[in-house]
Amino acid sequence: MREIWKDDFKGFSIGAFPYDPEHSAMGEYHYYPVQGYQGGWYDPITGSSYRGPSWIITEQDGRHYMEQMRLSAPGEHVSCPTLVAGDKDWKDYRVSVQMRRLSLQEPAGILVRYQTSLMHYAVWLYQQKVQLVRVCKAEQKILCEAEYDFDCEQFYTLEAELQGEQILVRINGQEMLRTHDASYAWGSIALASYMPAQYTDVSVSMEAEEIRRLSQERAEVGARLAKKRGQYPQPRLWKVIDLKNFGAGRQIRFGHLTGTEEMFFVMAQHQKRVFKDRYANISCLTAVSIESGEVLWQKGEPSDIKDHQYLTADLPFQIYDIDGDGIDEVILARDFHLMILDGRDGSVKKEVWTPIHEEEPSELCGIEFGKHAFHHLNVDAIRIVNTAGHERPSQILVKDRYSRLYIYDQDLRLQWKFTHNNTGHFPFSYDFDGDGREEIFSCYNMISADGELLWELPIHRDHTDEILYGPIDPENEAVLAMVSGWEGFMIVDRQGHILVRDINGHGQRISTGNYCPERPGLEICTTTYWGNQGILYLYDSKGREIWHQEPGSNGNIIAPVNWKGDGTELILLNGNVRLGGMIDGEGERVVTFPDDGHPDLCAEVLDLTGDCRDEIVLWDEKRMYIYTQDGEALAGELEYCPLKYPHYNASNYRGEYAFPRWIRRK
Repeated sequence: MREIWKDDFKGFSIGAFPYDPEHSAMGEYHYYPVQGYQGGWYDPITGSSYRGPSWIITEQDGRHYMEQMRLSAPGEHVSCPTLVAGDKDWKDYRVSVQMRRLSLQEPAGILVRYQTSLMHYAVWLYQQKVQLVRVCKAEQKILCEAEYDFDCEQFYTLEAELQGEQILVRINGQEMLRTHDASYAWGSIALASYMPAQYTDVSVSMEAEEIRRLSQERAEVGARLAKKRGQYPQPRLWKVIDLKNFGAGRQIRFGHLTGTEEMFFVMAQHQKRVFKDRYANISCLTAVSIESGEVLWQKGEPSDIKDHQYLTADLPFQIYDIDGDGIDEVILARDFHLMILDGRDGSVKKEVWTPIHEEEPSELCGIEFGKHAFHHLNVDAIRIVNTAGHERPSQILVKDRYSRLYIYDQDLRLQWKFTHNNTGHFPFSYDFDGDGREEIFSCYNMISADGELLWELPIHRDHTDEILYGPIDPENEAVLAMVSGWEGFMIVDRQGHILVRDINGHGQRISTGNYCPERPGLEICTTTYWGNQGILYLYDSKGREIWHQEPGSNGNIIAPVNWKGDGTELILLNGNVRLGGMIDGEGERVVTFPDDGHPDLCAEVLDLTGDCRDEIVLWDEKRMYIYTQDGEALAGELEYCPLKYPHYNASNYRGEYAFPRWIRRK
């Protein structure tokens, strides 16, 4: 065999392998890479309870070691600290590593044919045994094992060799395990350990014939991908806007603030209060013309302090013509006031105090420290709904972080409130029963237009992160689809029956669109964050998995993009040149962004030029770049203009959808 890849970690300086020191949720919807040299490795595991690094580089007698330093044990929702390297298209190979257990408790070893942190083979040293385990999402199956007396004083050469369905495991050159399994035919490698362990001298080898096959396969894939990319327009830079000192992370709303066709955006900065990001208060709102880049108005004092700009939650503001006069208002909660601002100049048209807390904290979900932080409600998010059955939505839903919903009319008069278990992040509203009034689906609860609980899903843990609803399967009625953290990806009918459920990691984001036009109906894309982060799944219209992949980055928006205008949607990952771009229904990056120095922290998808095709907005706290297509829209009597989430209900926690629609060209 010929060695094709190796690492003795000499390229690393002594210290921590790069990690997010905040262990934050920024990567849920920001491209937020760790900073520092990674040497071709990446860490796919996150944890809100983590402190410090998972991996450190140490030295002894001139040798460098990659050392895992977390203390954990296998169990429900426990993700194994993992460090990944190599190429996902490797198939038949031999991997060898020098490793030393620093604790005899819990499994430690290597992962092979690694496809995601939830789909691979694991070779463990555990309980004085060597084990080969197949990991498939929530299921772990021991394929074979043998007794092996190991200790914490010496290094062992752990080796796995994969040839087709055959898997061999050796320790110090001695064959310990041999079995056959066809579950995973390809994948990279990883180091993995639930307890402290040291690794060095990682090596991957292949037979000459396999190297030739891999080279030929890559050439064929490259040629096919180049041909496919040539069928799509390329991103053309359309606008660059200087955000000066009012920029922020993914806290942005779009609308027509002056009653004309001119499009504006409003960006919100905040200040954190009390505990993490749970009680943020809007500190500054800035309305900006997309056409000119000029500030229309500003409310509050801007700040260029990054901590005032980066947030891992929604801020409570929307742009909507709430009074129906043809001019958008800005509806927001700030300083314990619910307000309606004139979109033209930011002046206050109406305002009321937010509700006073009436319930005991112990009766509510998610109240930190067992106390209400303030006398008045600190609003977490706002949604425009139509619970009154008017011709157009004219009610305002406000919520706190996890426990209560309140409905106000357009004059800011409180109509009703609701509390029952968890609210989730961003409720969904729709006229599910066809009576002209919208019901509200919040976390696991279906709530009537009058605030009564109609039904709830039989789930009592975690909460729903994103929800969408619509006609996904052509053979069935419209359904709810959602991701609910470790409670999984679900498809639910209007009566509350769970039709599909896949525990596929901590489900964070969801979207649906015509990603695979050759398949009936629409496809559903989901991604994960906490624990096993950054895993993408694509499901067909009936909720059956089509593919999975782990691109190796966070911040994947997975929003549907009408890029070509031919009725097919692409999936936006993020704005990064190397790891971002748009993928098609086969999971391949068919559109990439130019290496022009653009920001890649935030991304949004919407039609800004009026041709129904989507533009991509990329920004950070300093600059905004907007990309459109480098070619004209497709000619024809009809143009593809899918139904998407309305701009007036923006959120970092909304399931994105693109329901096919063709309209007569103007």
